[in-house]
Amino acid sequence: MNIGKLALGALAGGLLMATAACGGGGNNAATTAPSGSESATEAAKPALKVGLAFDVGGRGDKSFNDSAYAGLERAKSELSVEIKELSPQGDGSNRGELLRQLAGAGFNPIIGVGFAYAPDVQKVAAEYPDVQFAIVDSISNGPNVTGLTFAEHEGSYLAGVAAALKSKSGHIGFVGGVESDLIRKFEAGYKAGAEATKPGIKIDTKYLTPEGDFTGFKAPDKGKTAGAKMYEEGADIVYAAAGDSGLGVFQAAVAAGAGKWAIGVDSDQAQTVKDPALTKIIMTSMIKRVDNGVFEFVKSVQGGAKGGQTVAYDLKLDGVGLATTGDHISDVQAKVDEAKEKIIGGEIKVPDKP
Repeated sequence: MNIGKLALGALAGGLLMATAACGGGGNNAATTAPSGSESATEAAKPALKVGLAFDVGGRGDKSFNDSAYAGLERAKSELSVEIKELSPQGDGSNRGELLRQLAGAGFNPIIGVGFAYAPDVQKVAAEYPDVQFAIVDSISNGPNVTGLTFAEHEGSYLAGVAAALKSKSGHIGFVGGVESDLIRKFEAGYKAGAEATKPGIKIDTKYLTPEGDFTGFKAPDKGKTAGAKMYEEGADIVYAAAGDSGLGVFQAAVAAGAGKWAIGVDSDQAQTVKDPALTKIIMTSMIKRVDNGVFEFVKSVQGGAKGGQTVAYDLKLDGVGLATTGDHISDVQAKVDEAKEKIIGGEIKVPDKP
């Protein structure tokens, strides 16, 4: 399924049906060719300046932020836009300042990566009504704001199915970075998938920081401690929905020895984590196509689309799914695919709360 076309159509909505039909970019190939002066005018248009403000952890987290940056780089390559990215302080207290810095420098559109940007995006978007904003993992909260959301619970359900089928001990775990509504969606789907597949399976849960303390996404030491405890107590597979802290869970899996696995999140972490020792213990990753969401948003704005709406990337749009790097889940892939089709078809309703 072509997620790009579907997501672009959803994002542009009824405002730009003609533009979306010709693939964005604002030029309809079916119309008469422009005159020389019109071509010169088009050529003289300045390139779109796209700003992106990372969440805590910033570029290089090998997960959520890096997936967003991949979409930004794709926009630079394929859409010939100018890009700039900024990272917040460790506690994320300057998120609003980053958005204002980008808007003041003429960047339009601007993307806030992560639900923690919601209040700041709402304020800054009101201050700059002519600038288009997007927020990843949150719904639209303004007429010039596009929400980019993902069905994390659906993808995590598949991770739970795979974990239950691969677990030899009947005991698995979940490590969340920050106890929040968003990360609870990952937990809910994971538990539902595992319990539906293997009733009675034991599932440990640990959040690294409470709601509002976003340092849990950048604390590999805490991730390692949480993962180590689960492995010591008998879990043989641990799913980490914890941003950069997931690296600690991977390290704990390596230290725990043979037969221990970890499940990554957001990106295909068996490819983004460069340490071969860590790569080998990543059974799969629940991929969240933030890169596609970012790219399609930029493409739609280039075509003239406006905000005020939310686009949901679910299993049906291939917005979430499981990575197959390493071929570790090929023996259970058929059952994972069966669960996927039942979710898409509505036979399975995945809860978004534990």
